[in-house]
Amino acid sequence: MTTYTLSVFTTNTIGLLNRITIIFTRRRMNIESLTVCETERKGVSRFTIVIRHESRDAVEKLVRQIRKVVDVLAVFGYLDHEIVFNEIALFKIATPLGGTPLEIKTINLDWNAKVVHWGLDYVVVEKNGTETEIAEFYQYIKNWEILEYLKSGRVAVGKTEKGLVEYLPEGEWETV
Repeated sequence: MTTYTLSVFTTNTIGLLNRITIIFTRRRMNIESLTVCETERKGVSRFTIVIRHESRDAVEKLVRQIRKVVDVLAVFGYLDHEIVFNEIALFKIATPLGGTPLEIKTINLDWNAKVVHWGLDYVVVEKNGTETEIAEFYQYIKNWEILEYLKSGRVAVGKTEKGLVEYLPEGEWETV
């Protein structure tokens, strides 16, 4: 299976997420991750959607279908080598009195992660990186008791000279 990252630029409209995700449901494609945020253009949102599929043709058809949705301004599809991307994970780790101490220096230097909150009997560790890097860190950190674990969806920018918003339709776009 090949991983595809779709960047979908839209107006900020109620119900648009549902209209976009129903296209995936109808085509029986699973969304691996979904991140939505405001762009540098006021009123323009960016959906970053990650899917895995064996057929490039099916993904191209999906992109064409998304482009037909009212309020969608532009859609771009990428392979991993065409973008710079990252995810963020938070780990809440138990640190009971008398328990095995965390190796903070190893976490910081070897894993490029950091403690972002110190509680009385727990810490919260933040790890940024690719899905693989986060999975590898998970294997390391599970030597301690993980109280909570959560991971964001992918955020990505294209390896193009222009920002993607430069390709949006002409209009009176304010910057944020």
